[in-house]
Amino acid sequence: MKFVHKTLLASLLILTGVSTAQAGIVIGGTRLVFDGSKKEASINVNNPDNSPYLIQSWIEAAGDSTQKPPFIITPPLYRLDKGQQNVERVVLTGALPQDRESLFWLNIKSIPSATTVENSLQIAVKTRIKLIYRPAALKRSTPEEQADKLTWRRSGNKIEVTNPTDYVMNFNEITVGGKKVPEATWILPHSQTAISLPAQITSGAVVFKLISDFGGTGEAHTANL
Repeated sequence: MKFVHKTLLASLLILTGVSTAQAGIVIGGTRLVFDGSKKEASINVNNPDNSPYLIQSWIEAAGDSTQKPPFIITPPLYRLDKGQQNVERVVLTGALPQDRESLFWLNIKSIPSATTVENSLQIAVKTRIKLIYRPAALKRSTPEEQADKLTWRRSGNKIEVTNPTDYVMNFNEITVGGKKVPEATWILPHSQTAISLPAQITSGAVVFKLISDFGGTGEAHTANL
């Protein structure tokens, strides 16, 4: 079994014309919000493909944190046959701050079965989605409702964003003066981050949209630098 990067795979297809084993795993969400008032959170993994896959899942800390995630995921490794669906459960096993959200990464890797077809490539595909722990006390509001509390400041060729709220803010897009900022990511609660601006952006109002708990795009918010 050979595992190749998608870019390398594309080059090989052009040069040699070999066939590919397409990954068919479908994950039931683009993020998983863990409700702190419950004991676990879950996400569905489906296999609509004709081939079985080995599914491996694990959780990592976000950003530069070396913190060991206080979660277990079950099952961490399993076979998913054609047309099957499995439910992965994330269980909190330790303590997390109860006055703000915490951000982690949920990784799900699908490993295709071996094939006897000549000149074929098998690709292990890893999907990484955000796992957000939301304490029970924060259920009365949402990031979208708190978005206007973000503050923005120009600093050279960057904009500095300050998040005074208790919520993780996940940006869908940010524009300055009508021009898109390519490095829009997220900002943790009670923190500050700097986002690089392209050279062609000189001034103008900041317009940003957040990603909702369900992966949708929120309304446009406007702020001045």
